[in-house]
Amino acid sequence: MQLNLRYDMNRPEFGASHPAMYKTAIEQSAWADKLGFTQVFLAEHHGTEGGYCPSPMIQAASILGSTDRIVTHLSALVVTMHDPLRLAEDLAVLDNIGPGRVWLTAGMGYRPHEFAMFDKDITKRLGIMNETLAALKSAWTGEPFEFRGRTVLVTPPPATPGGPKIYMGGSTEKSAIRAAKNGYQYFPGHPDLFLLYKEERAKAGFPEPEALRKPAASFLFVSDDPDRDWPRVAPHVAYATNAYAEWAKERGVGQTRYKAAETVEALKAMPNIKVVTPDECFAYLKELGRGTAVTFHALLGGLDPELSWSSLKLFEKEVLPRLRAEPGLLEMCD
Repeated sequence: MQLNLRYDMNRPEFGASHPAMYKTAIEQSAWADKLGFTQVFLAEHHGTEGGYCPSPMIQAASILGSTDRIVTHLSALVVTMHDPLRLAEDLAVLDNIGPGRVWLTAGMGYRPHEFAMFDKDITKRLGIMNETLAALKSAWTGEPFEFRGRTVLVTPPPATPGGPKIYMGGSTEKSAIRAAKNGYQYFPGHPDLFLLYKEERAKAGFPEPEALRKPAASFLFVSDDPDRDWPRVAPHVAYATNAYAEWAKERGVGQTRYKAAETVEALKAMPNIKVVTPDECFAYLKELGRGTAVTFHALLGGLDPELSWSSLKLFEKEVLPRLRAEPGLLEMCD
């Protein structure tokens, strides 16, 4: 079982301020690093009313400089929004700041206004992504290479040979097939797609991929009084789930774990939204068992940092020791 954090920094007007959220994300990442958490997932979108993080690489640098072991996983990094050479440089510098602690899930993007914002042709996004990934691979050799008809050199090279670890992201069957045929590891928006990916990868002659971890709840909040805290967290969770559900319509195809919800009762009915006592949290995670990825979306929907911390600290005090006591259950960084 792997323990992770996740931040997207999207917030409603009634949510915590962005300065408070970015500061808290650094502090919580340092806390998680000391406890042996594996990853901090950092997301990317542009031009959102709620200020969704548009610069996850800068946020990653702030976390890498404040931690020693935890991985910053840019997921998804919308590679079509970036100049390929500048992206190669930025990621190489990040890998020098935290050698081996930069991973990315390459996303193609799906929101039309983002492509318009950066004067990109959304109908050519697959070609843009393929060109970018090829450029990253060539750039991180540390040798000159041909790019758009000219010879270029990206320095410094990454500290990690070959550069940061890359996954292909996606929420459609086409993305699963594309990742499989090109030999990439795959990080699907929905676990069902991984079965298709494995089948197509085997057909293409590639070895068995990394196992896909079972996801725990996308929002897991530990409380000593769930009846008290449900009304406190619900507006923030509803804001986030409704935003993701609405954005999914722009994709047209694909799957998402987030559904629209207007009431606390609707949120409570969602299996991936949980506000639970420490005992309930332990029982839930123990039942999920090994091979699970437990990711705390700690500031979802601009959740108040103090309230967010109360959940994490309660998990640390009353749940984590019990998980550690289960032989072979937890995968923790040394």
